[in-house]
Amino acid sequence: MGRVRVAVVGAGVVGLSTALCIAECIPECSVTVFADTFSPDTVSDGAAGFVYVNKFPDTPVDRQRRWLKDTFDHLFSISNSSEASDAGVYLISGWQVFREPPSEKRPYWADVVLGFRFMSDAELEKFPQHKFGQAFTTLKCECPIYLPWLEKRFKNADGQVQPGRVTDFGQLCVNYDIIVNCSGLGSLSLAGDMDLHPVRGQILKVQAPWLKHFIRDGDGLTYIFPGISSVTLGGTRQKDDWRLTADPKDRSDMFERCCALEPSLKKSQVLTEWVGLRPTRGGLRLEKEMFQHGSRQVPIVHNYGHGGGGICLHWGTALEATQLVKECIGNRYLASNL
Repeated sequence: MGRVRVAVVGAGVVGLSTALCIAECIPECSVTVFADTFSPDTVSDGAAGFVYVNKFPDTPVDRQRRWLKDTFDHLFSISNSSEASDAGVYLISGWQVFREPPSEKRPYWADVVLGFRFMSDAELEKFPQHKFGQAFTTLKCECPIYLPWLEKRFKNADGQVQPGRVTDFGQLCVNYDIIVNCSGLGSLSLAGDMDLHPVRGQILKVQAPWLKHFIRDGDGLTYIFPGISSVTLGGTRQKDDWRLTADPKDRSDMFERCCALEPSLKKSQVLTEWVGLRPTRGGLRLEKEMFQHGSRQVPIVHNYGHGGGGICLHWGTALEATQLVKECIGNRYLASNL
């Protein structure tokens, strides 16, 4: 059997990490990434890059935990290596605070992050409007640094990139044996997935170098994430909102909410603002199917719909997608010998 030609659609963090996993884990594959946008113009480039994820209602928690742990372990190993600065990956500590104690005080990811504990009364004095909090250390991934690092590593594994929009899987069926769909919101039209919808996110980048700890409100709307050269303030979660222009009202509202958590931000300088659309569904789609193109059947591995959890789950879902590609290759090999 000759080399297996694999086309990966999408060059965000999910697409690049999946392509890299396949290229490094399955040497018999020749992998090409197709995308109309690459870093620094992907949705992933604007993500806060904070490793924390909310539950998907339609996905078993054990499966979500595995994706998160695989991703955390991957990024943690990078943070402990000489590649950390080149990859833009580092540890960050801080607090998640709640106005009322949550029903689940110790979440499923508590033993994935480092040093998880409940906040002390003394720490909670910093947040007088909140009655409960969690302290932990996690990872942060600076995507405008991490994505080019992933792409370079992919190319070093003999991966190829092909700029251009894929509007139909049939475009790829003649020249490729397996298609991996990491197209995010593009799957609305490409895969006809009506369960997929955008959730609009708007953030601010400010200059506040004195802030070293993250702060996240338990409602998930308000967060302060210090980074290498700026602090990310957020945010919004507006379902089915396709607007890509910044909203002055949203900007004012999120800045006010963040200042309520950290009053020193009133002295910060706004650097930039950004708007992106999270590709969201009840549970992310990670499965294989057969695509009929004329007389030919081509397997497709879908890996999309991560919502706001792309950074948090990317390596775990890439590993599982790679396993599905291996299964497709095995089936192809068996079929060719029948």
